[in-house]
Amino acid sequence: MKKVTLIVRILMGLVFLGSGAAFFFTTPPPMEGPIAAFFNGMMATHYFFYLLKGTELICGLLLISGFFVPLALVVLAPVILNIFLIHSFLMPNGIPMAIVLGLLEIYLAFFSAEYSPTIKQLFRKK
Repeated sequence: MKKVTLIVRILMGLVFLGSGAAFFFTTPPPMEGPIAAFFNGMMATHYFFYLLKGTELICGLLLISGFFVPLALVVLAPVILNIFLIHSFLMPNGIPMAIVLGLLEIYLAFFSAEYSPTIKQLFRKK
């Protein structure tokens, strides 16, 4: 199971590292419809996408390196939820990737022997 956990961790890290880096080094493709309005609104804040993509980049590096993996998983949980919701309501063609990311997150956080004990501590009663 350690090999599966390693593969899942690195795969997830590469997705977020790539997504974060792509924002800083490439121009996004033109968008139409509701997703364009959402994207333009977030860009109008002048900080949101830099915060989001910087967080993805850092968490991707943490996942790949193996340092502070539980912290990266906790930070990425709401990001992955938002990715799923955006694709559910604004851009349905991305739902499969959002589901895969969610399943990878759930596996690492709740089923992997290496990281689930730490994550489960967040859900314990006092």
